[in-house]
Amino acid sequence: MHKLSDHIKLAADTYFEETGSSELNAHWIAEFFQDCGLQDNYPSQSLINFANLVQKELTRNEEQAAKKTRLYLDKIIDSIK
Repeated sequence: MHKLSDHIKLAADTYFEETGSSELNAHWIAEFFQDCGLQDNYPSQSLINFANLVQKELTRNEEQAAKKTRLYLDKIIDSIK
């Protein structure tokens, strides 16, 4: 059985690949939660809490991508100067 953190990362990665959005859709996450059996495997885990954790992961991923982009652009600009 996977750890809950693995499911959170998988949900965030899958959602972003499918939608290209970092704003989580409630219907999508509810289907993921049910389809992956999280309700059965983690009975104390609420859907709302899981959705919040996935949204946090999506936001963290978006912030990391923005930071990498800024660093890359800074390198390009510095090489031009």
